[in-house]
Amino acid sequence: MIQNEKEYQEAVKKLKVWADAYYINDNPIVTDEEYDKLYHELTAFEESHKELIDSSSPTQRVGAPLKEGFVKAKHPSRMWSMEDVFDESELIMWLERIDKIEPVEQYYIEPKFDGASLNLIYDDGKLLRAITRGNGVEGEDVTSNAKAINSVRLEIEYKGFIEIRGEVLMSYREFERLNSERLDRDEQLFANPRNAAAGSLRQLDPAIVASRNLLFMPWGVGVNSLDFDYLSDMMDYIYNLGFKEPPLRRVVNSVAQIESIYRELIELRPKLEVMLDGMVVKADSLAKQEKLGFTQKAPRWQVAYKFPAIEKQTKILDIILQVGRTGVITPVAKLEPVNIEGVVVERATLNNFDFIDKLGVKIGDMITLIRSGDVIPKIIRVLPEFRDGDEKTIEHPIDCPSCGSELLDEGALIKCQNLSCPARVVNNIIHFSSKGCMNIDGLGKKIVELLYEKELLRDVVDIYRLSEKSEVLLSLEGFKEKRVQKLLDAIEESRSRECWRFVKALGIEHIGEVAAKKICQNFREEFLDASEEDLIAIDGFGEEMAKSFAEFARVNRDKVVNLLEFITLQMPQQVQTQSPLSGKTVVLTGSMQRPRGEIKELLESMGAKVTGSVSKKTDFVVYGEDAGSKLQKAKDLGVATLTEEELLGLIGE
Repeated sequence: MIQNEKEYQEAVKKLKVWADAYYINDNPIVTDEEYDKLYHELTAFEESHKELIDSSSPTQRVGAPLKEGFVKAKHPSRMWSMEDVFDESELIMWLERIDKIEPVEQYYIEPKFDGASLNLIYDDGKLLRAITRGNGVEGEDVTSNAKAINSVRLEIEYKGFIEIRGEVLMSYREFERLNSERLDRDEQLFANPRNAAAGSLRQLDPAIVASRNLLFMPWGVGVNSLDFDYLSDMMDYIYNLGFKEPPLRRVVNSVAQIESIYRELIELRPKLEVMLDGMVVKADSLAKQEKLGFTQKAPRWQVAYKFPAIEKQTKILDIILQVGRTGVITPVAKLEPVNIEGVVVERATLNNFDFIDKLGVKIGDMITLIRSGDVIPKIIRVLPEFRDGDEKTIEHPIDCPSCGSELLDEGALIKCQNLSCPARVVNNIIHFSSKGCMNIDGLGKKIVELLYEKELLRDVVDIYRLSEKSEVLLSLEGFKEKRVQKLLDAIEESRSRECWRFVKALGIEHIGEVAAKKICQNFREEFLDASEEDLIAIDGFGEEMAKSFAEFARVNRDKVVNLLEFITLQMPQQVQTQSPLSGKTVVLTGSMQRPRGEIKELLESMGAKVTGSVSKKTDFVVYGEDAGSKLQKAKDLGVATLTEEELLGLIGE
């Protein structure tokens, strides 16, 4: 359990990494069980230490950040998260807790399928829009992709406005077919059917979505004008509109009946074609749901009753080293194939070398493998009683398996810092060109991969040499004169960028937007000369961040200097230490007259810290039109509020 503030901050940092891997990259690095355990430890600590709550903790948000590449769209009504329970005693505690608020006599039970949540919006009987869950308030508009899923109804008989929510699923058979094709193309494999479904839903080409035989399974309703007293009756109506109905939907009124169906679902689980990781228990009465209401993150009237983890034993045949976008070397165990609930598992993550050292894993070991909640398999223990003396110790690599460069060994993480490493160069270029970095419109994933394949891009600096190869670009399929010119104009426009964008674009481990801004603010044009000691002296910088940046600068100095011959960096304004906002924490909410990013940069130049959530530690909340819950919370807490005009008056603009 978490004992103090330092352990709490370390846990928050770790959970953020896990959450990004799960929600943003569709590539989880830990099991659901491990994630849930740390999540509940954080929640428990925060409940007893409310004054220490970090507003950026994953426990303080309902859903996930949005991915770039799709238009954002707001849900007509919020898509909430769910509380989890893992055994009968926790279920009973949940039942007793809600009974104290509003006695519930009848529960609606359904399987908890594990895929990508989707909100279908219908009006006048026609599919108006399909939005991914996103952060619960807004998601990505994937209407074209949703229409490519056969089980999504394009028209329904109900003519009113309604949100029909459900899960996009991929069958085990389709998952194996897709991964087999990706293996043939030497592409990264999807971890499980859930991540394959999520990745498919985010494809920019609906034809790809259509080819993957996805399934939509409804589980709930948002805004509607249906006249029902019970959720079970409402869902009967939804399924009768032509949507696929799940097995073992029931209405029950006792713990014994809930447990009985829970056991039935566990027995049914291996026979199903899609992932099932538990069951959902909901108060059936819609009136009682309304009385029970919501916590900050989840409805009080429903809970996810998760399945226990699945364990199997197998043997480690070898260790494969994978190089990620930021150069992190991930050890993956090659296993004797083992069947776990219909999925043949041949690989398992070992997370990092610190994990290998602590577990004492060797090549040739018999190990216990776990798939908790049907996520990526993970090795949880070694079985030394099966050793025969032929096992081999797994050594820390010294050189990159892809480019041969010297690796940076941080203990837990081992990284290749070479910007030109073939294993990471494509992702480096994609990251460098992305909206949050150098913002080069037209250099998306597919285009970068094509230009790399055609040997037009072999390094980040090659972006700025494409203008010399316009004739070659015009010879490529789909590259008309207008498109080529638009790309070259975007590259030309990117030759002048804020310093922090450039530093962030380099893709340095641990260095995101906030860290990049601090580096540019403190060192300006001489940022490459910053030593570890100089960096650690910056507020908020730790040893890992400082070491990572300094090592990157050492390995890639010549490449970065060469790159800067093509780019003019815009340096930040000097931070004002005597301004009215120096050292103050500010939250922005509502629609502003100026762009939000411009106001944020102005505040930071005045020495303010801009955060995303309101707490007792907030000094000012600056609000514009349509300000919502943040403004109300500020008033409730007695936090000072300013209009945009009042803010500008305060700082003399």
